[in-house]
Order: sequence, then structure tokens, then C-alpha cells
Amino acid sequence: MMPDEIETMLRQAAKVDVTDAADAALRGAIRAADRAGVVDVTVATMDSPFGEILLAVTRRGLVRVAFQWHEHGDVVEDLTERLSPRLVESPERLDDLRRQFDDYFEGRQRKIDVRVDYSLAHGFRRQAMQAARRIPVGHTETYGEVAERVGHPRAARAVGTAMAQNPVAIVVPCHRVVPAGGGVGSYGGGPAMKQALLEIEGAL
Repeated sequence: MMPDEIETMLRQAAKVDVTDAADAALRGAIRAADRAGVVDVTVATMDSPFGEILLAVTRRGLVRVAFQWHEHGDVVEDLTERLSPRLVESPERLDDLRRQFDDYFEGRQRKIDVRVDYSLAHGFRRQAMQAARRIPVGHTETYGEVAERVGHPRAARAVGTAMAQNPVAIVVPCHRVVPAGGGVGSYGGGPAMKQALLEIEGAL
């Protein structure tokens, strides 16, 4: 199958759950597209204790984690606009990653081992995310400490903004960044979710 034929079939398959597709040729086209390097973004959803999660992966790594309070259709549209229109939904391709998330939520695995694609973050925001990812499991750091890590000790508030806009939550553990005054602080899913994640990791 030629690359142009593969891409034509992918355009038909975009945003379709291939595991539910009746057409085996379509699934074969997606596998062929993998080999040909035609697929740029793969997405899949999964259940979690915090509602349905959407995961998006590129060849460079995990690029997006979207929770139930995000509109997943809007997230997919944003990915096609900002990264590539060559996007497919294929849960089977992300089975290993989804199992890791399941094991993490169940306490069987303390860290999700996956590369991160920082394409959706730039400048200071990316630096803050990379610094947060270096916080060990079971530990926390304050916004000010993360700011110091990236060489801007007075930028604690900017770190807070970067954490709030983190597109790869949990894997880039913004939940491990807490206020200097105590407590867990704010979180996209609410303080209770942030506390639950820290409890899963043994930080609380």
C-alpha cells in the first residue's frame, strides 16, 4: 500500500475508534501507516477514579492528558490544529500506557514510565514542567522551590500558572507542587483530587 493511499484511508479514519471498526482493511491501513510514519498523533480514552481520561501520544512521547472536565472533542480539534491533522483514535496502540495508568491509580505502580513530548509548552512554562517532572515520587516542592530550580526565584506565581496549564498532568506531576504556606493548593480537578494523587504516591 502506497503512502498516499494510506493517508487517504487515515483521513477517513480520523477520530474513529478503530477497535470498534468493522473494516479490517482500515485497521490494517493504520498499522501500515505506523510503519510508513504517516500517523502523527494517536489518541485513546480510558476510565479512571477521576472520570474518563483522554491520552494523546506522538512519536516523541505523551503530549496530552485530558480529564473529564475538558471537552475531549475540543482537545482533539486543538491537537489537529496545533500538532497535525494526521490523528487517529486507536486504544490498542496505547494499551501499555493505559495499563500503566491503571496500575498507578490502583497503587501497583508509583510512576508512569513514558517519554514526554513538550510540544504544547514553550519557554518558561516548559522549563517549569521539566523541573516538576524531576520531583521524586513521594515528595513535594513548593512553587518557589520550582522557580529556583529554573533560575527565577521570584517567579513562584508564574510557576503556579504553568502548573495550572500543564497539558501532561500526572506524568508531569504538577500535583507535587504545593504552596509554601501548607496544604495541597489548587488543582484542575480540585484539591481533593490533588490530595488523592499525593496519597497514591505516599507523599501524604
